[in-house]
Amino acid sequence: MSSKDLKPGKKLGQTGSGKGRIVLWVVILLALAGGSFAAYRYSTAKPVEVPTVSVRKGEFTITISARGEIRSTRSVTLSAPQVPNPTITTLAESGKMVKAGQVIVEFDTAQYENFYLNFVTNARTVDSEIVQTKATHKITDEQDAMSLMTSEYDVQRAGLEASKAEILSEIEGAKNRINVGLSEGALGQVKTSVKAHDVSQQADLERLDTRKNKTLRDMARVKDYLGKMTIRAPQDGILNILPNFRAQGNWGQTPPAFKEGDRAWTGAAIAEIPDLSEMRLELKVEEVDRGKIQLGQSVKVKIDAIQDKEFEATLDWISPIASLNFRGYGSANEKTFPARATLKSVDPRLRPGMSATGIVLIESKPESLLIPNKASFLQAGKPHVWIQKGAGFQSREIEVGKRNDNDIIVLKGLQAGDRVALEDPAEVAKRAKKL
Repeated sequence: MSSKDLKPGKKLGQTGSGKGRIVLWVVILLALAGGSFAAYRYSTAKPVEVPTVSVRKGEFTITISARGEIRSTRSVTLSAPQVPNPTITTLAESGKMVKAGQVIVEFDTAQYENFYLNFVTNARTVDSEIVQTKATHKITDEQDAMSLMTSEYDVQRAGLEASKAEILSEIEGAKNRINVGLSEGALGQVKTSVKAHDVSQQADLERLDTRKNKTLRDMARVKDYLGKMTIRAPQDGILNILPNFRAQGNWGQTPPAFKEGDRAWTGAAIAEIPDLSEMRLELKVEEVDRGKIQLGQSVKVKIDAIQDKEFEATLDWISPIASLNFRGYGSANEKTFPARATLKSVDPRLRPGMSATGIVLIESKPESLLIPNKASFLQAGKPHVWIQKGAGFQSREIEVGKRNDNDIIVLKGLQAGDRVALEDPAEVAKRAKKL
C-alpha cells in the first residue's frame, strides 16, 4: 500500500486527541454535576450531618446598639447650699420613698453657730461704743460751746476797751487795739477747733456705723447659711443619692455616692428625686455610628435588670458635639456622642441609674426573603448557597441585597422554605473522614 493510501485525513494522533478531549470534558462535567448535586453523600456507612436552615420571609432590619443608663425626664436636684465646705452630718437612705417636707440632708452647723454668736457679740459691742462715743461727743460739744462763748465775750470786751482810745493815751489805745486783734484770733481758733471736733465726731460715728452695718450683714449671711443647712424634700418620690466626684475611688470605676461625714462643695448635687412617670435612656453613641442615626428613629430598650420585658422608645436628642472619654494612660481616648431616647411606657420596676442597651432602628424592610450570613459562599466571586436536595446538596448561584450583622436579603435564586447549608458540605465531609 502506498503512502498516499495510508495518509490519514487529519494529522497523526488528531483523532485520538479529540477523543481525549471529549473524555476530559465528560469527566469535568460529571465531576461538576457530582460536586454540585452530591458534594457529600456518605464517606462511610455513617451519614455526615451538615447544619441547615430554612429560607424564611420576615422583616429585615439594620440597627446599631449603644449602651446607656435609665434617667428620669424630670428630676428635682437637691444641691449643697452656697456655703464654704459644707459637711454632711445626716443623709437619708437612697432608694427609699420620701414625703414632701421630709429632711433629706443636714450639714454641720456648729461652726456657723459660733460665727453667729460672735457677730451678735460684735454688734452689741459696736452699739455700746456708739453710745459711749456720742456721750463723749456731747461733752466735747458743751466744752466747745463754752470756749466759743468765752472767746466771743473776750472780743466784745476788747472792742469796748478799744473804744476808749479818744480819752486814753495813745499807748493805751494801741494796746487795746492789739488786744482786740488777739481776741478775734482766739475766737477764730476756737471756731476752727469746733469745726474740727464736728468733723472728727462725724467720722467716728460713720466708722462705728460701718462696723455695725458690716456686723449686721455678717449676721444676716450666717443666719442665711444656718437656714440652708437643712434640705427637705420638695415633693414625694424615691430618693436617689448622687455620686461624690471628689471622693477617692478605684481608677475607671464610678465614684461612690455621698455619705454622712463627706465634705461637699458649694452647689454640689447631693441627691435627686426623680419623677418616675416619664423615663428616658441616655445613650453614648459610637463615633462611627453617629452619621447613621436621626431624630425620631425607633429604639428598642433592653434593661439589664428587667430581662422579661423590652421597651419602646423614640430618639429625641442627639448631641452635636462629641464627648471625649479618657481610657487611661497608653490607651487612645474614645469619642462618643451623647443621645437621649424617651420611653413610650414605663414599668414600676424601672429605677434611675439602671444600665440598658438601646437598639436604634436604622432601616426596615418587611416581607424580605432572608438567609443567615454564613449560609452564603463565594464561588468565582459570586454568592452561592448549598441547597439541600434529598440526601445531598446542590450549589446554586443567588442574587443578594443588603445585609446586617445576622442576615442577608435574597433577591433571586431561592424560595421561602428551601433548606440551605450553613457550612460547605465538602468541608464537612473532609472533617468527618479525619475522625
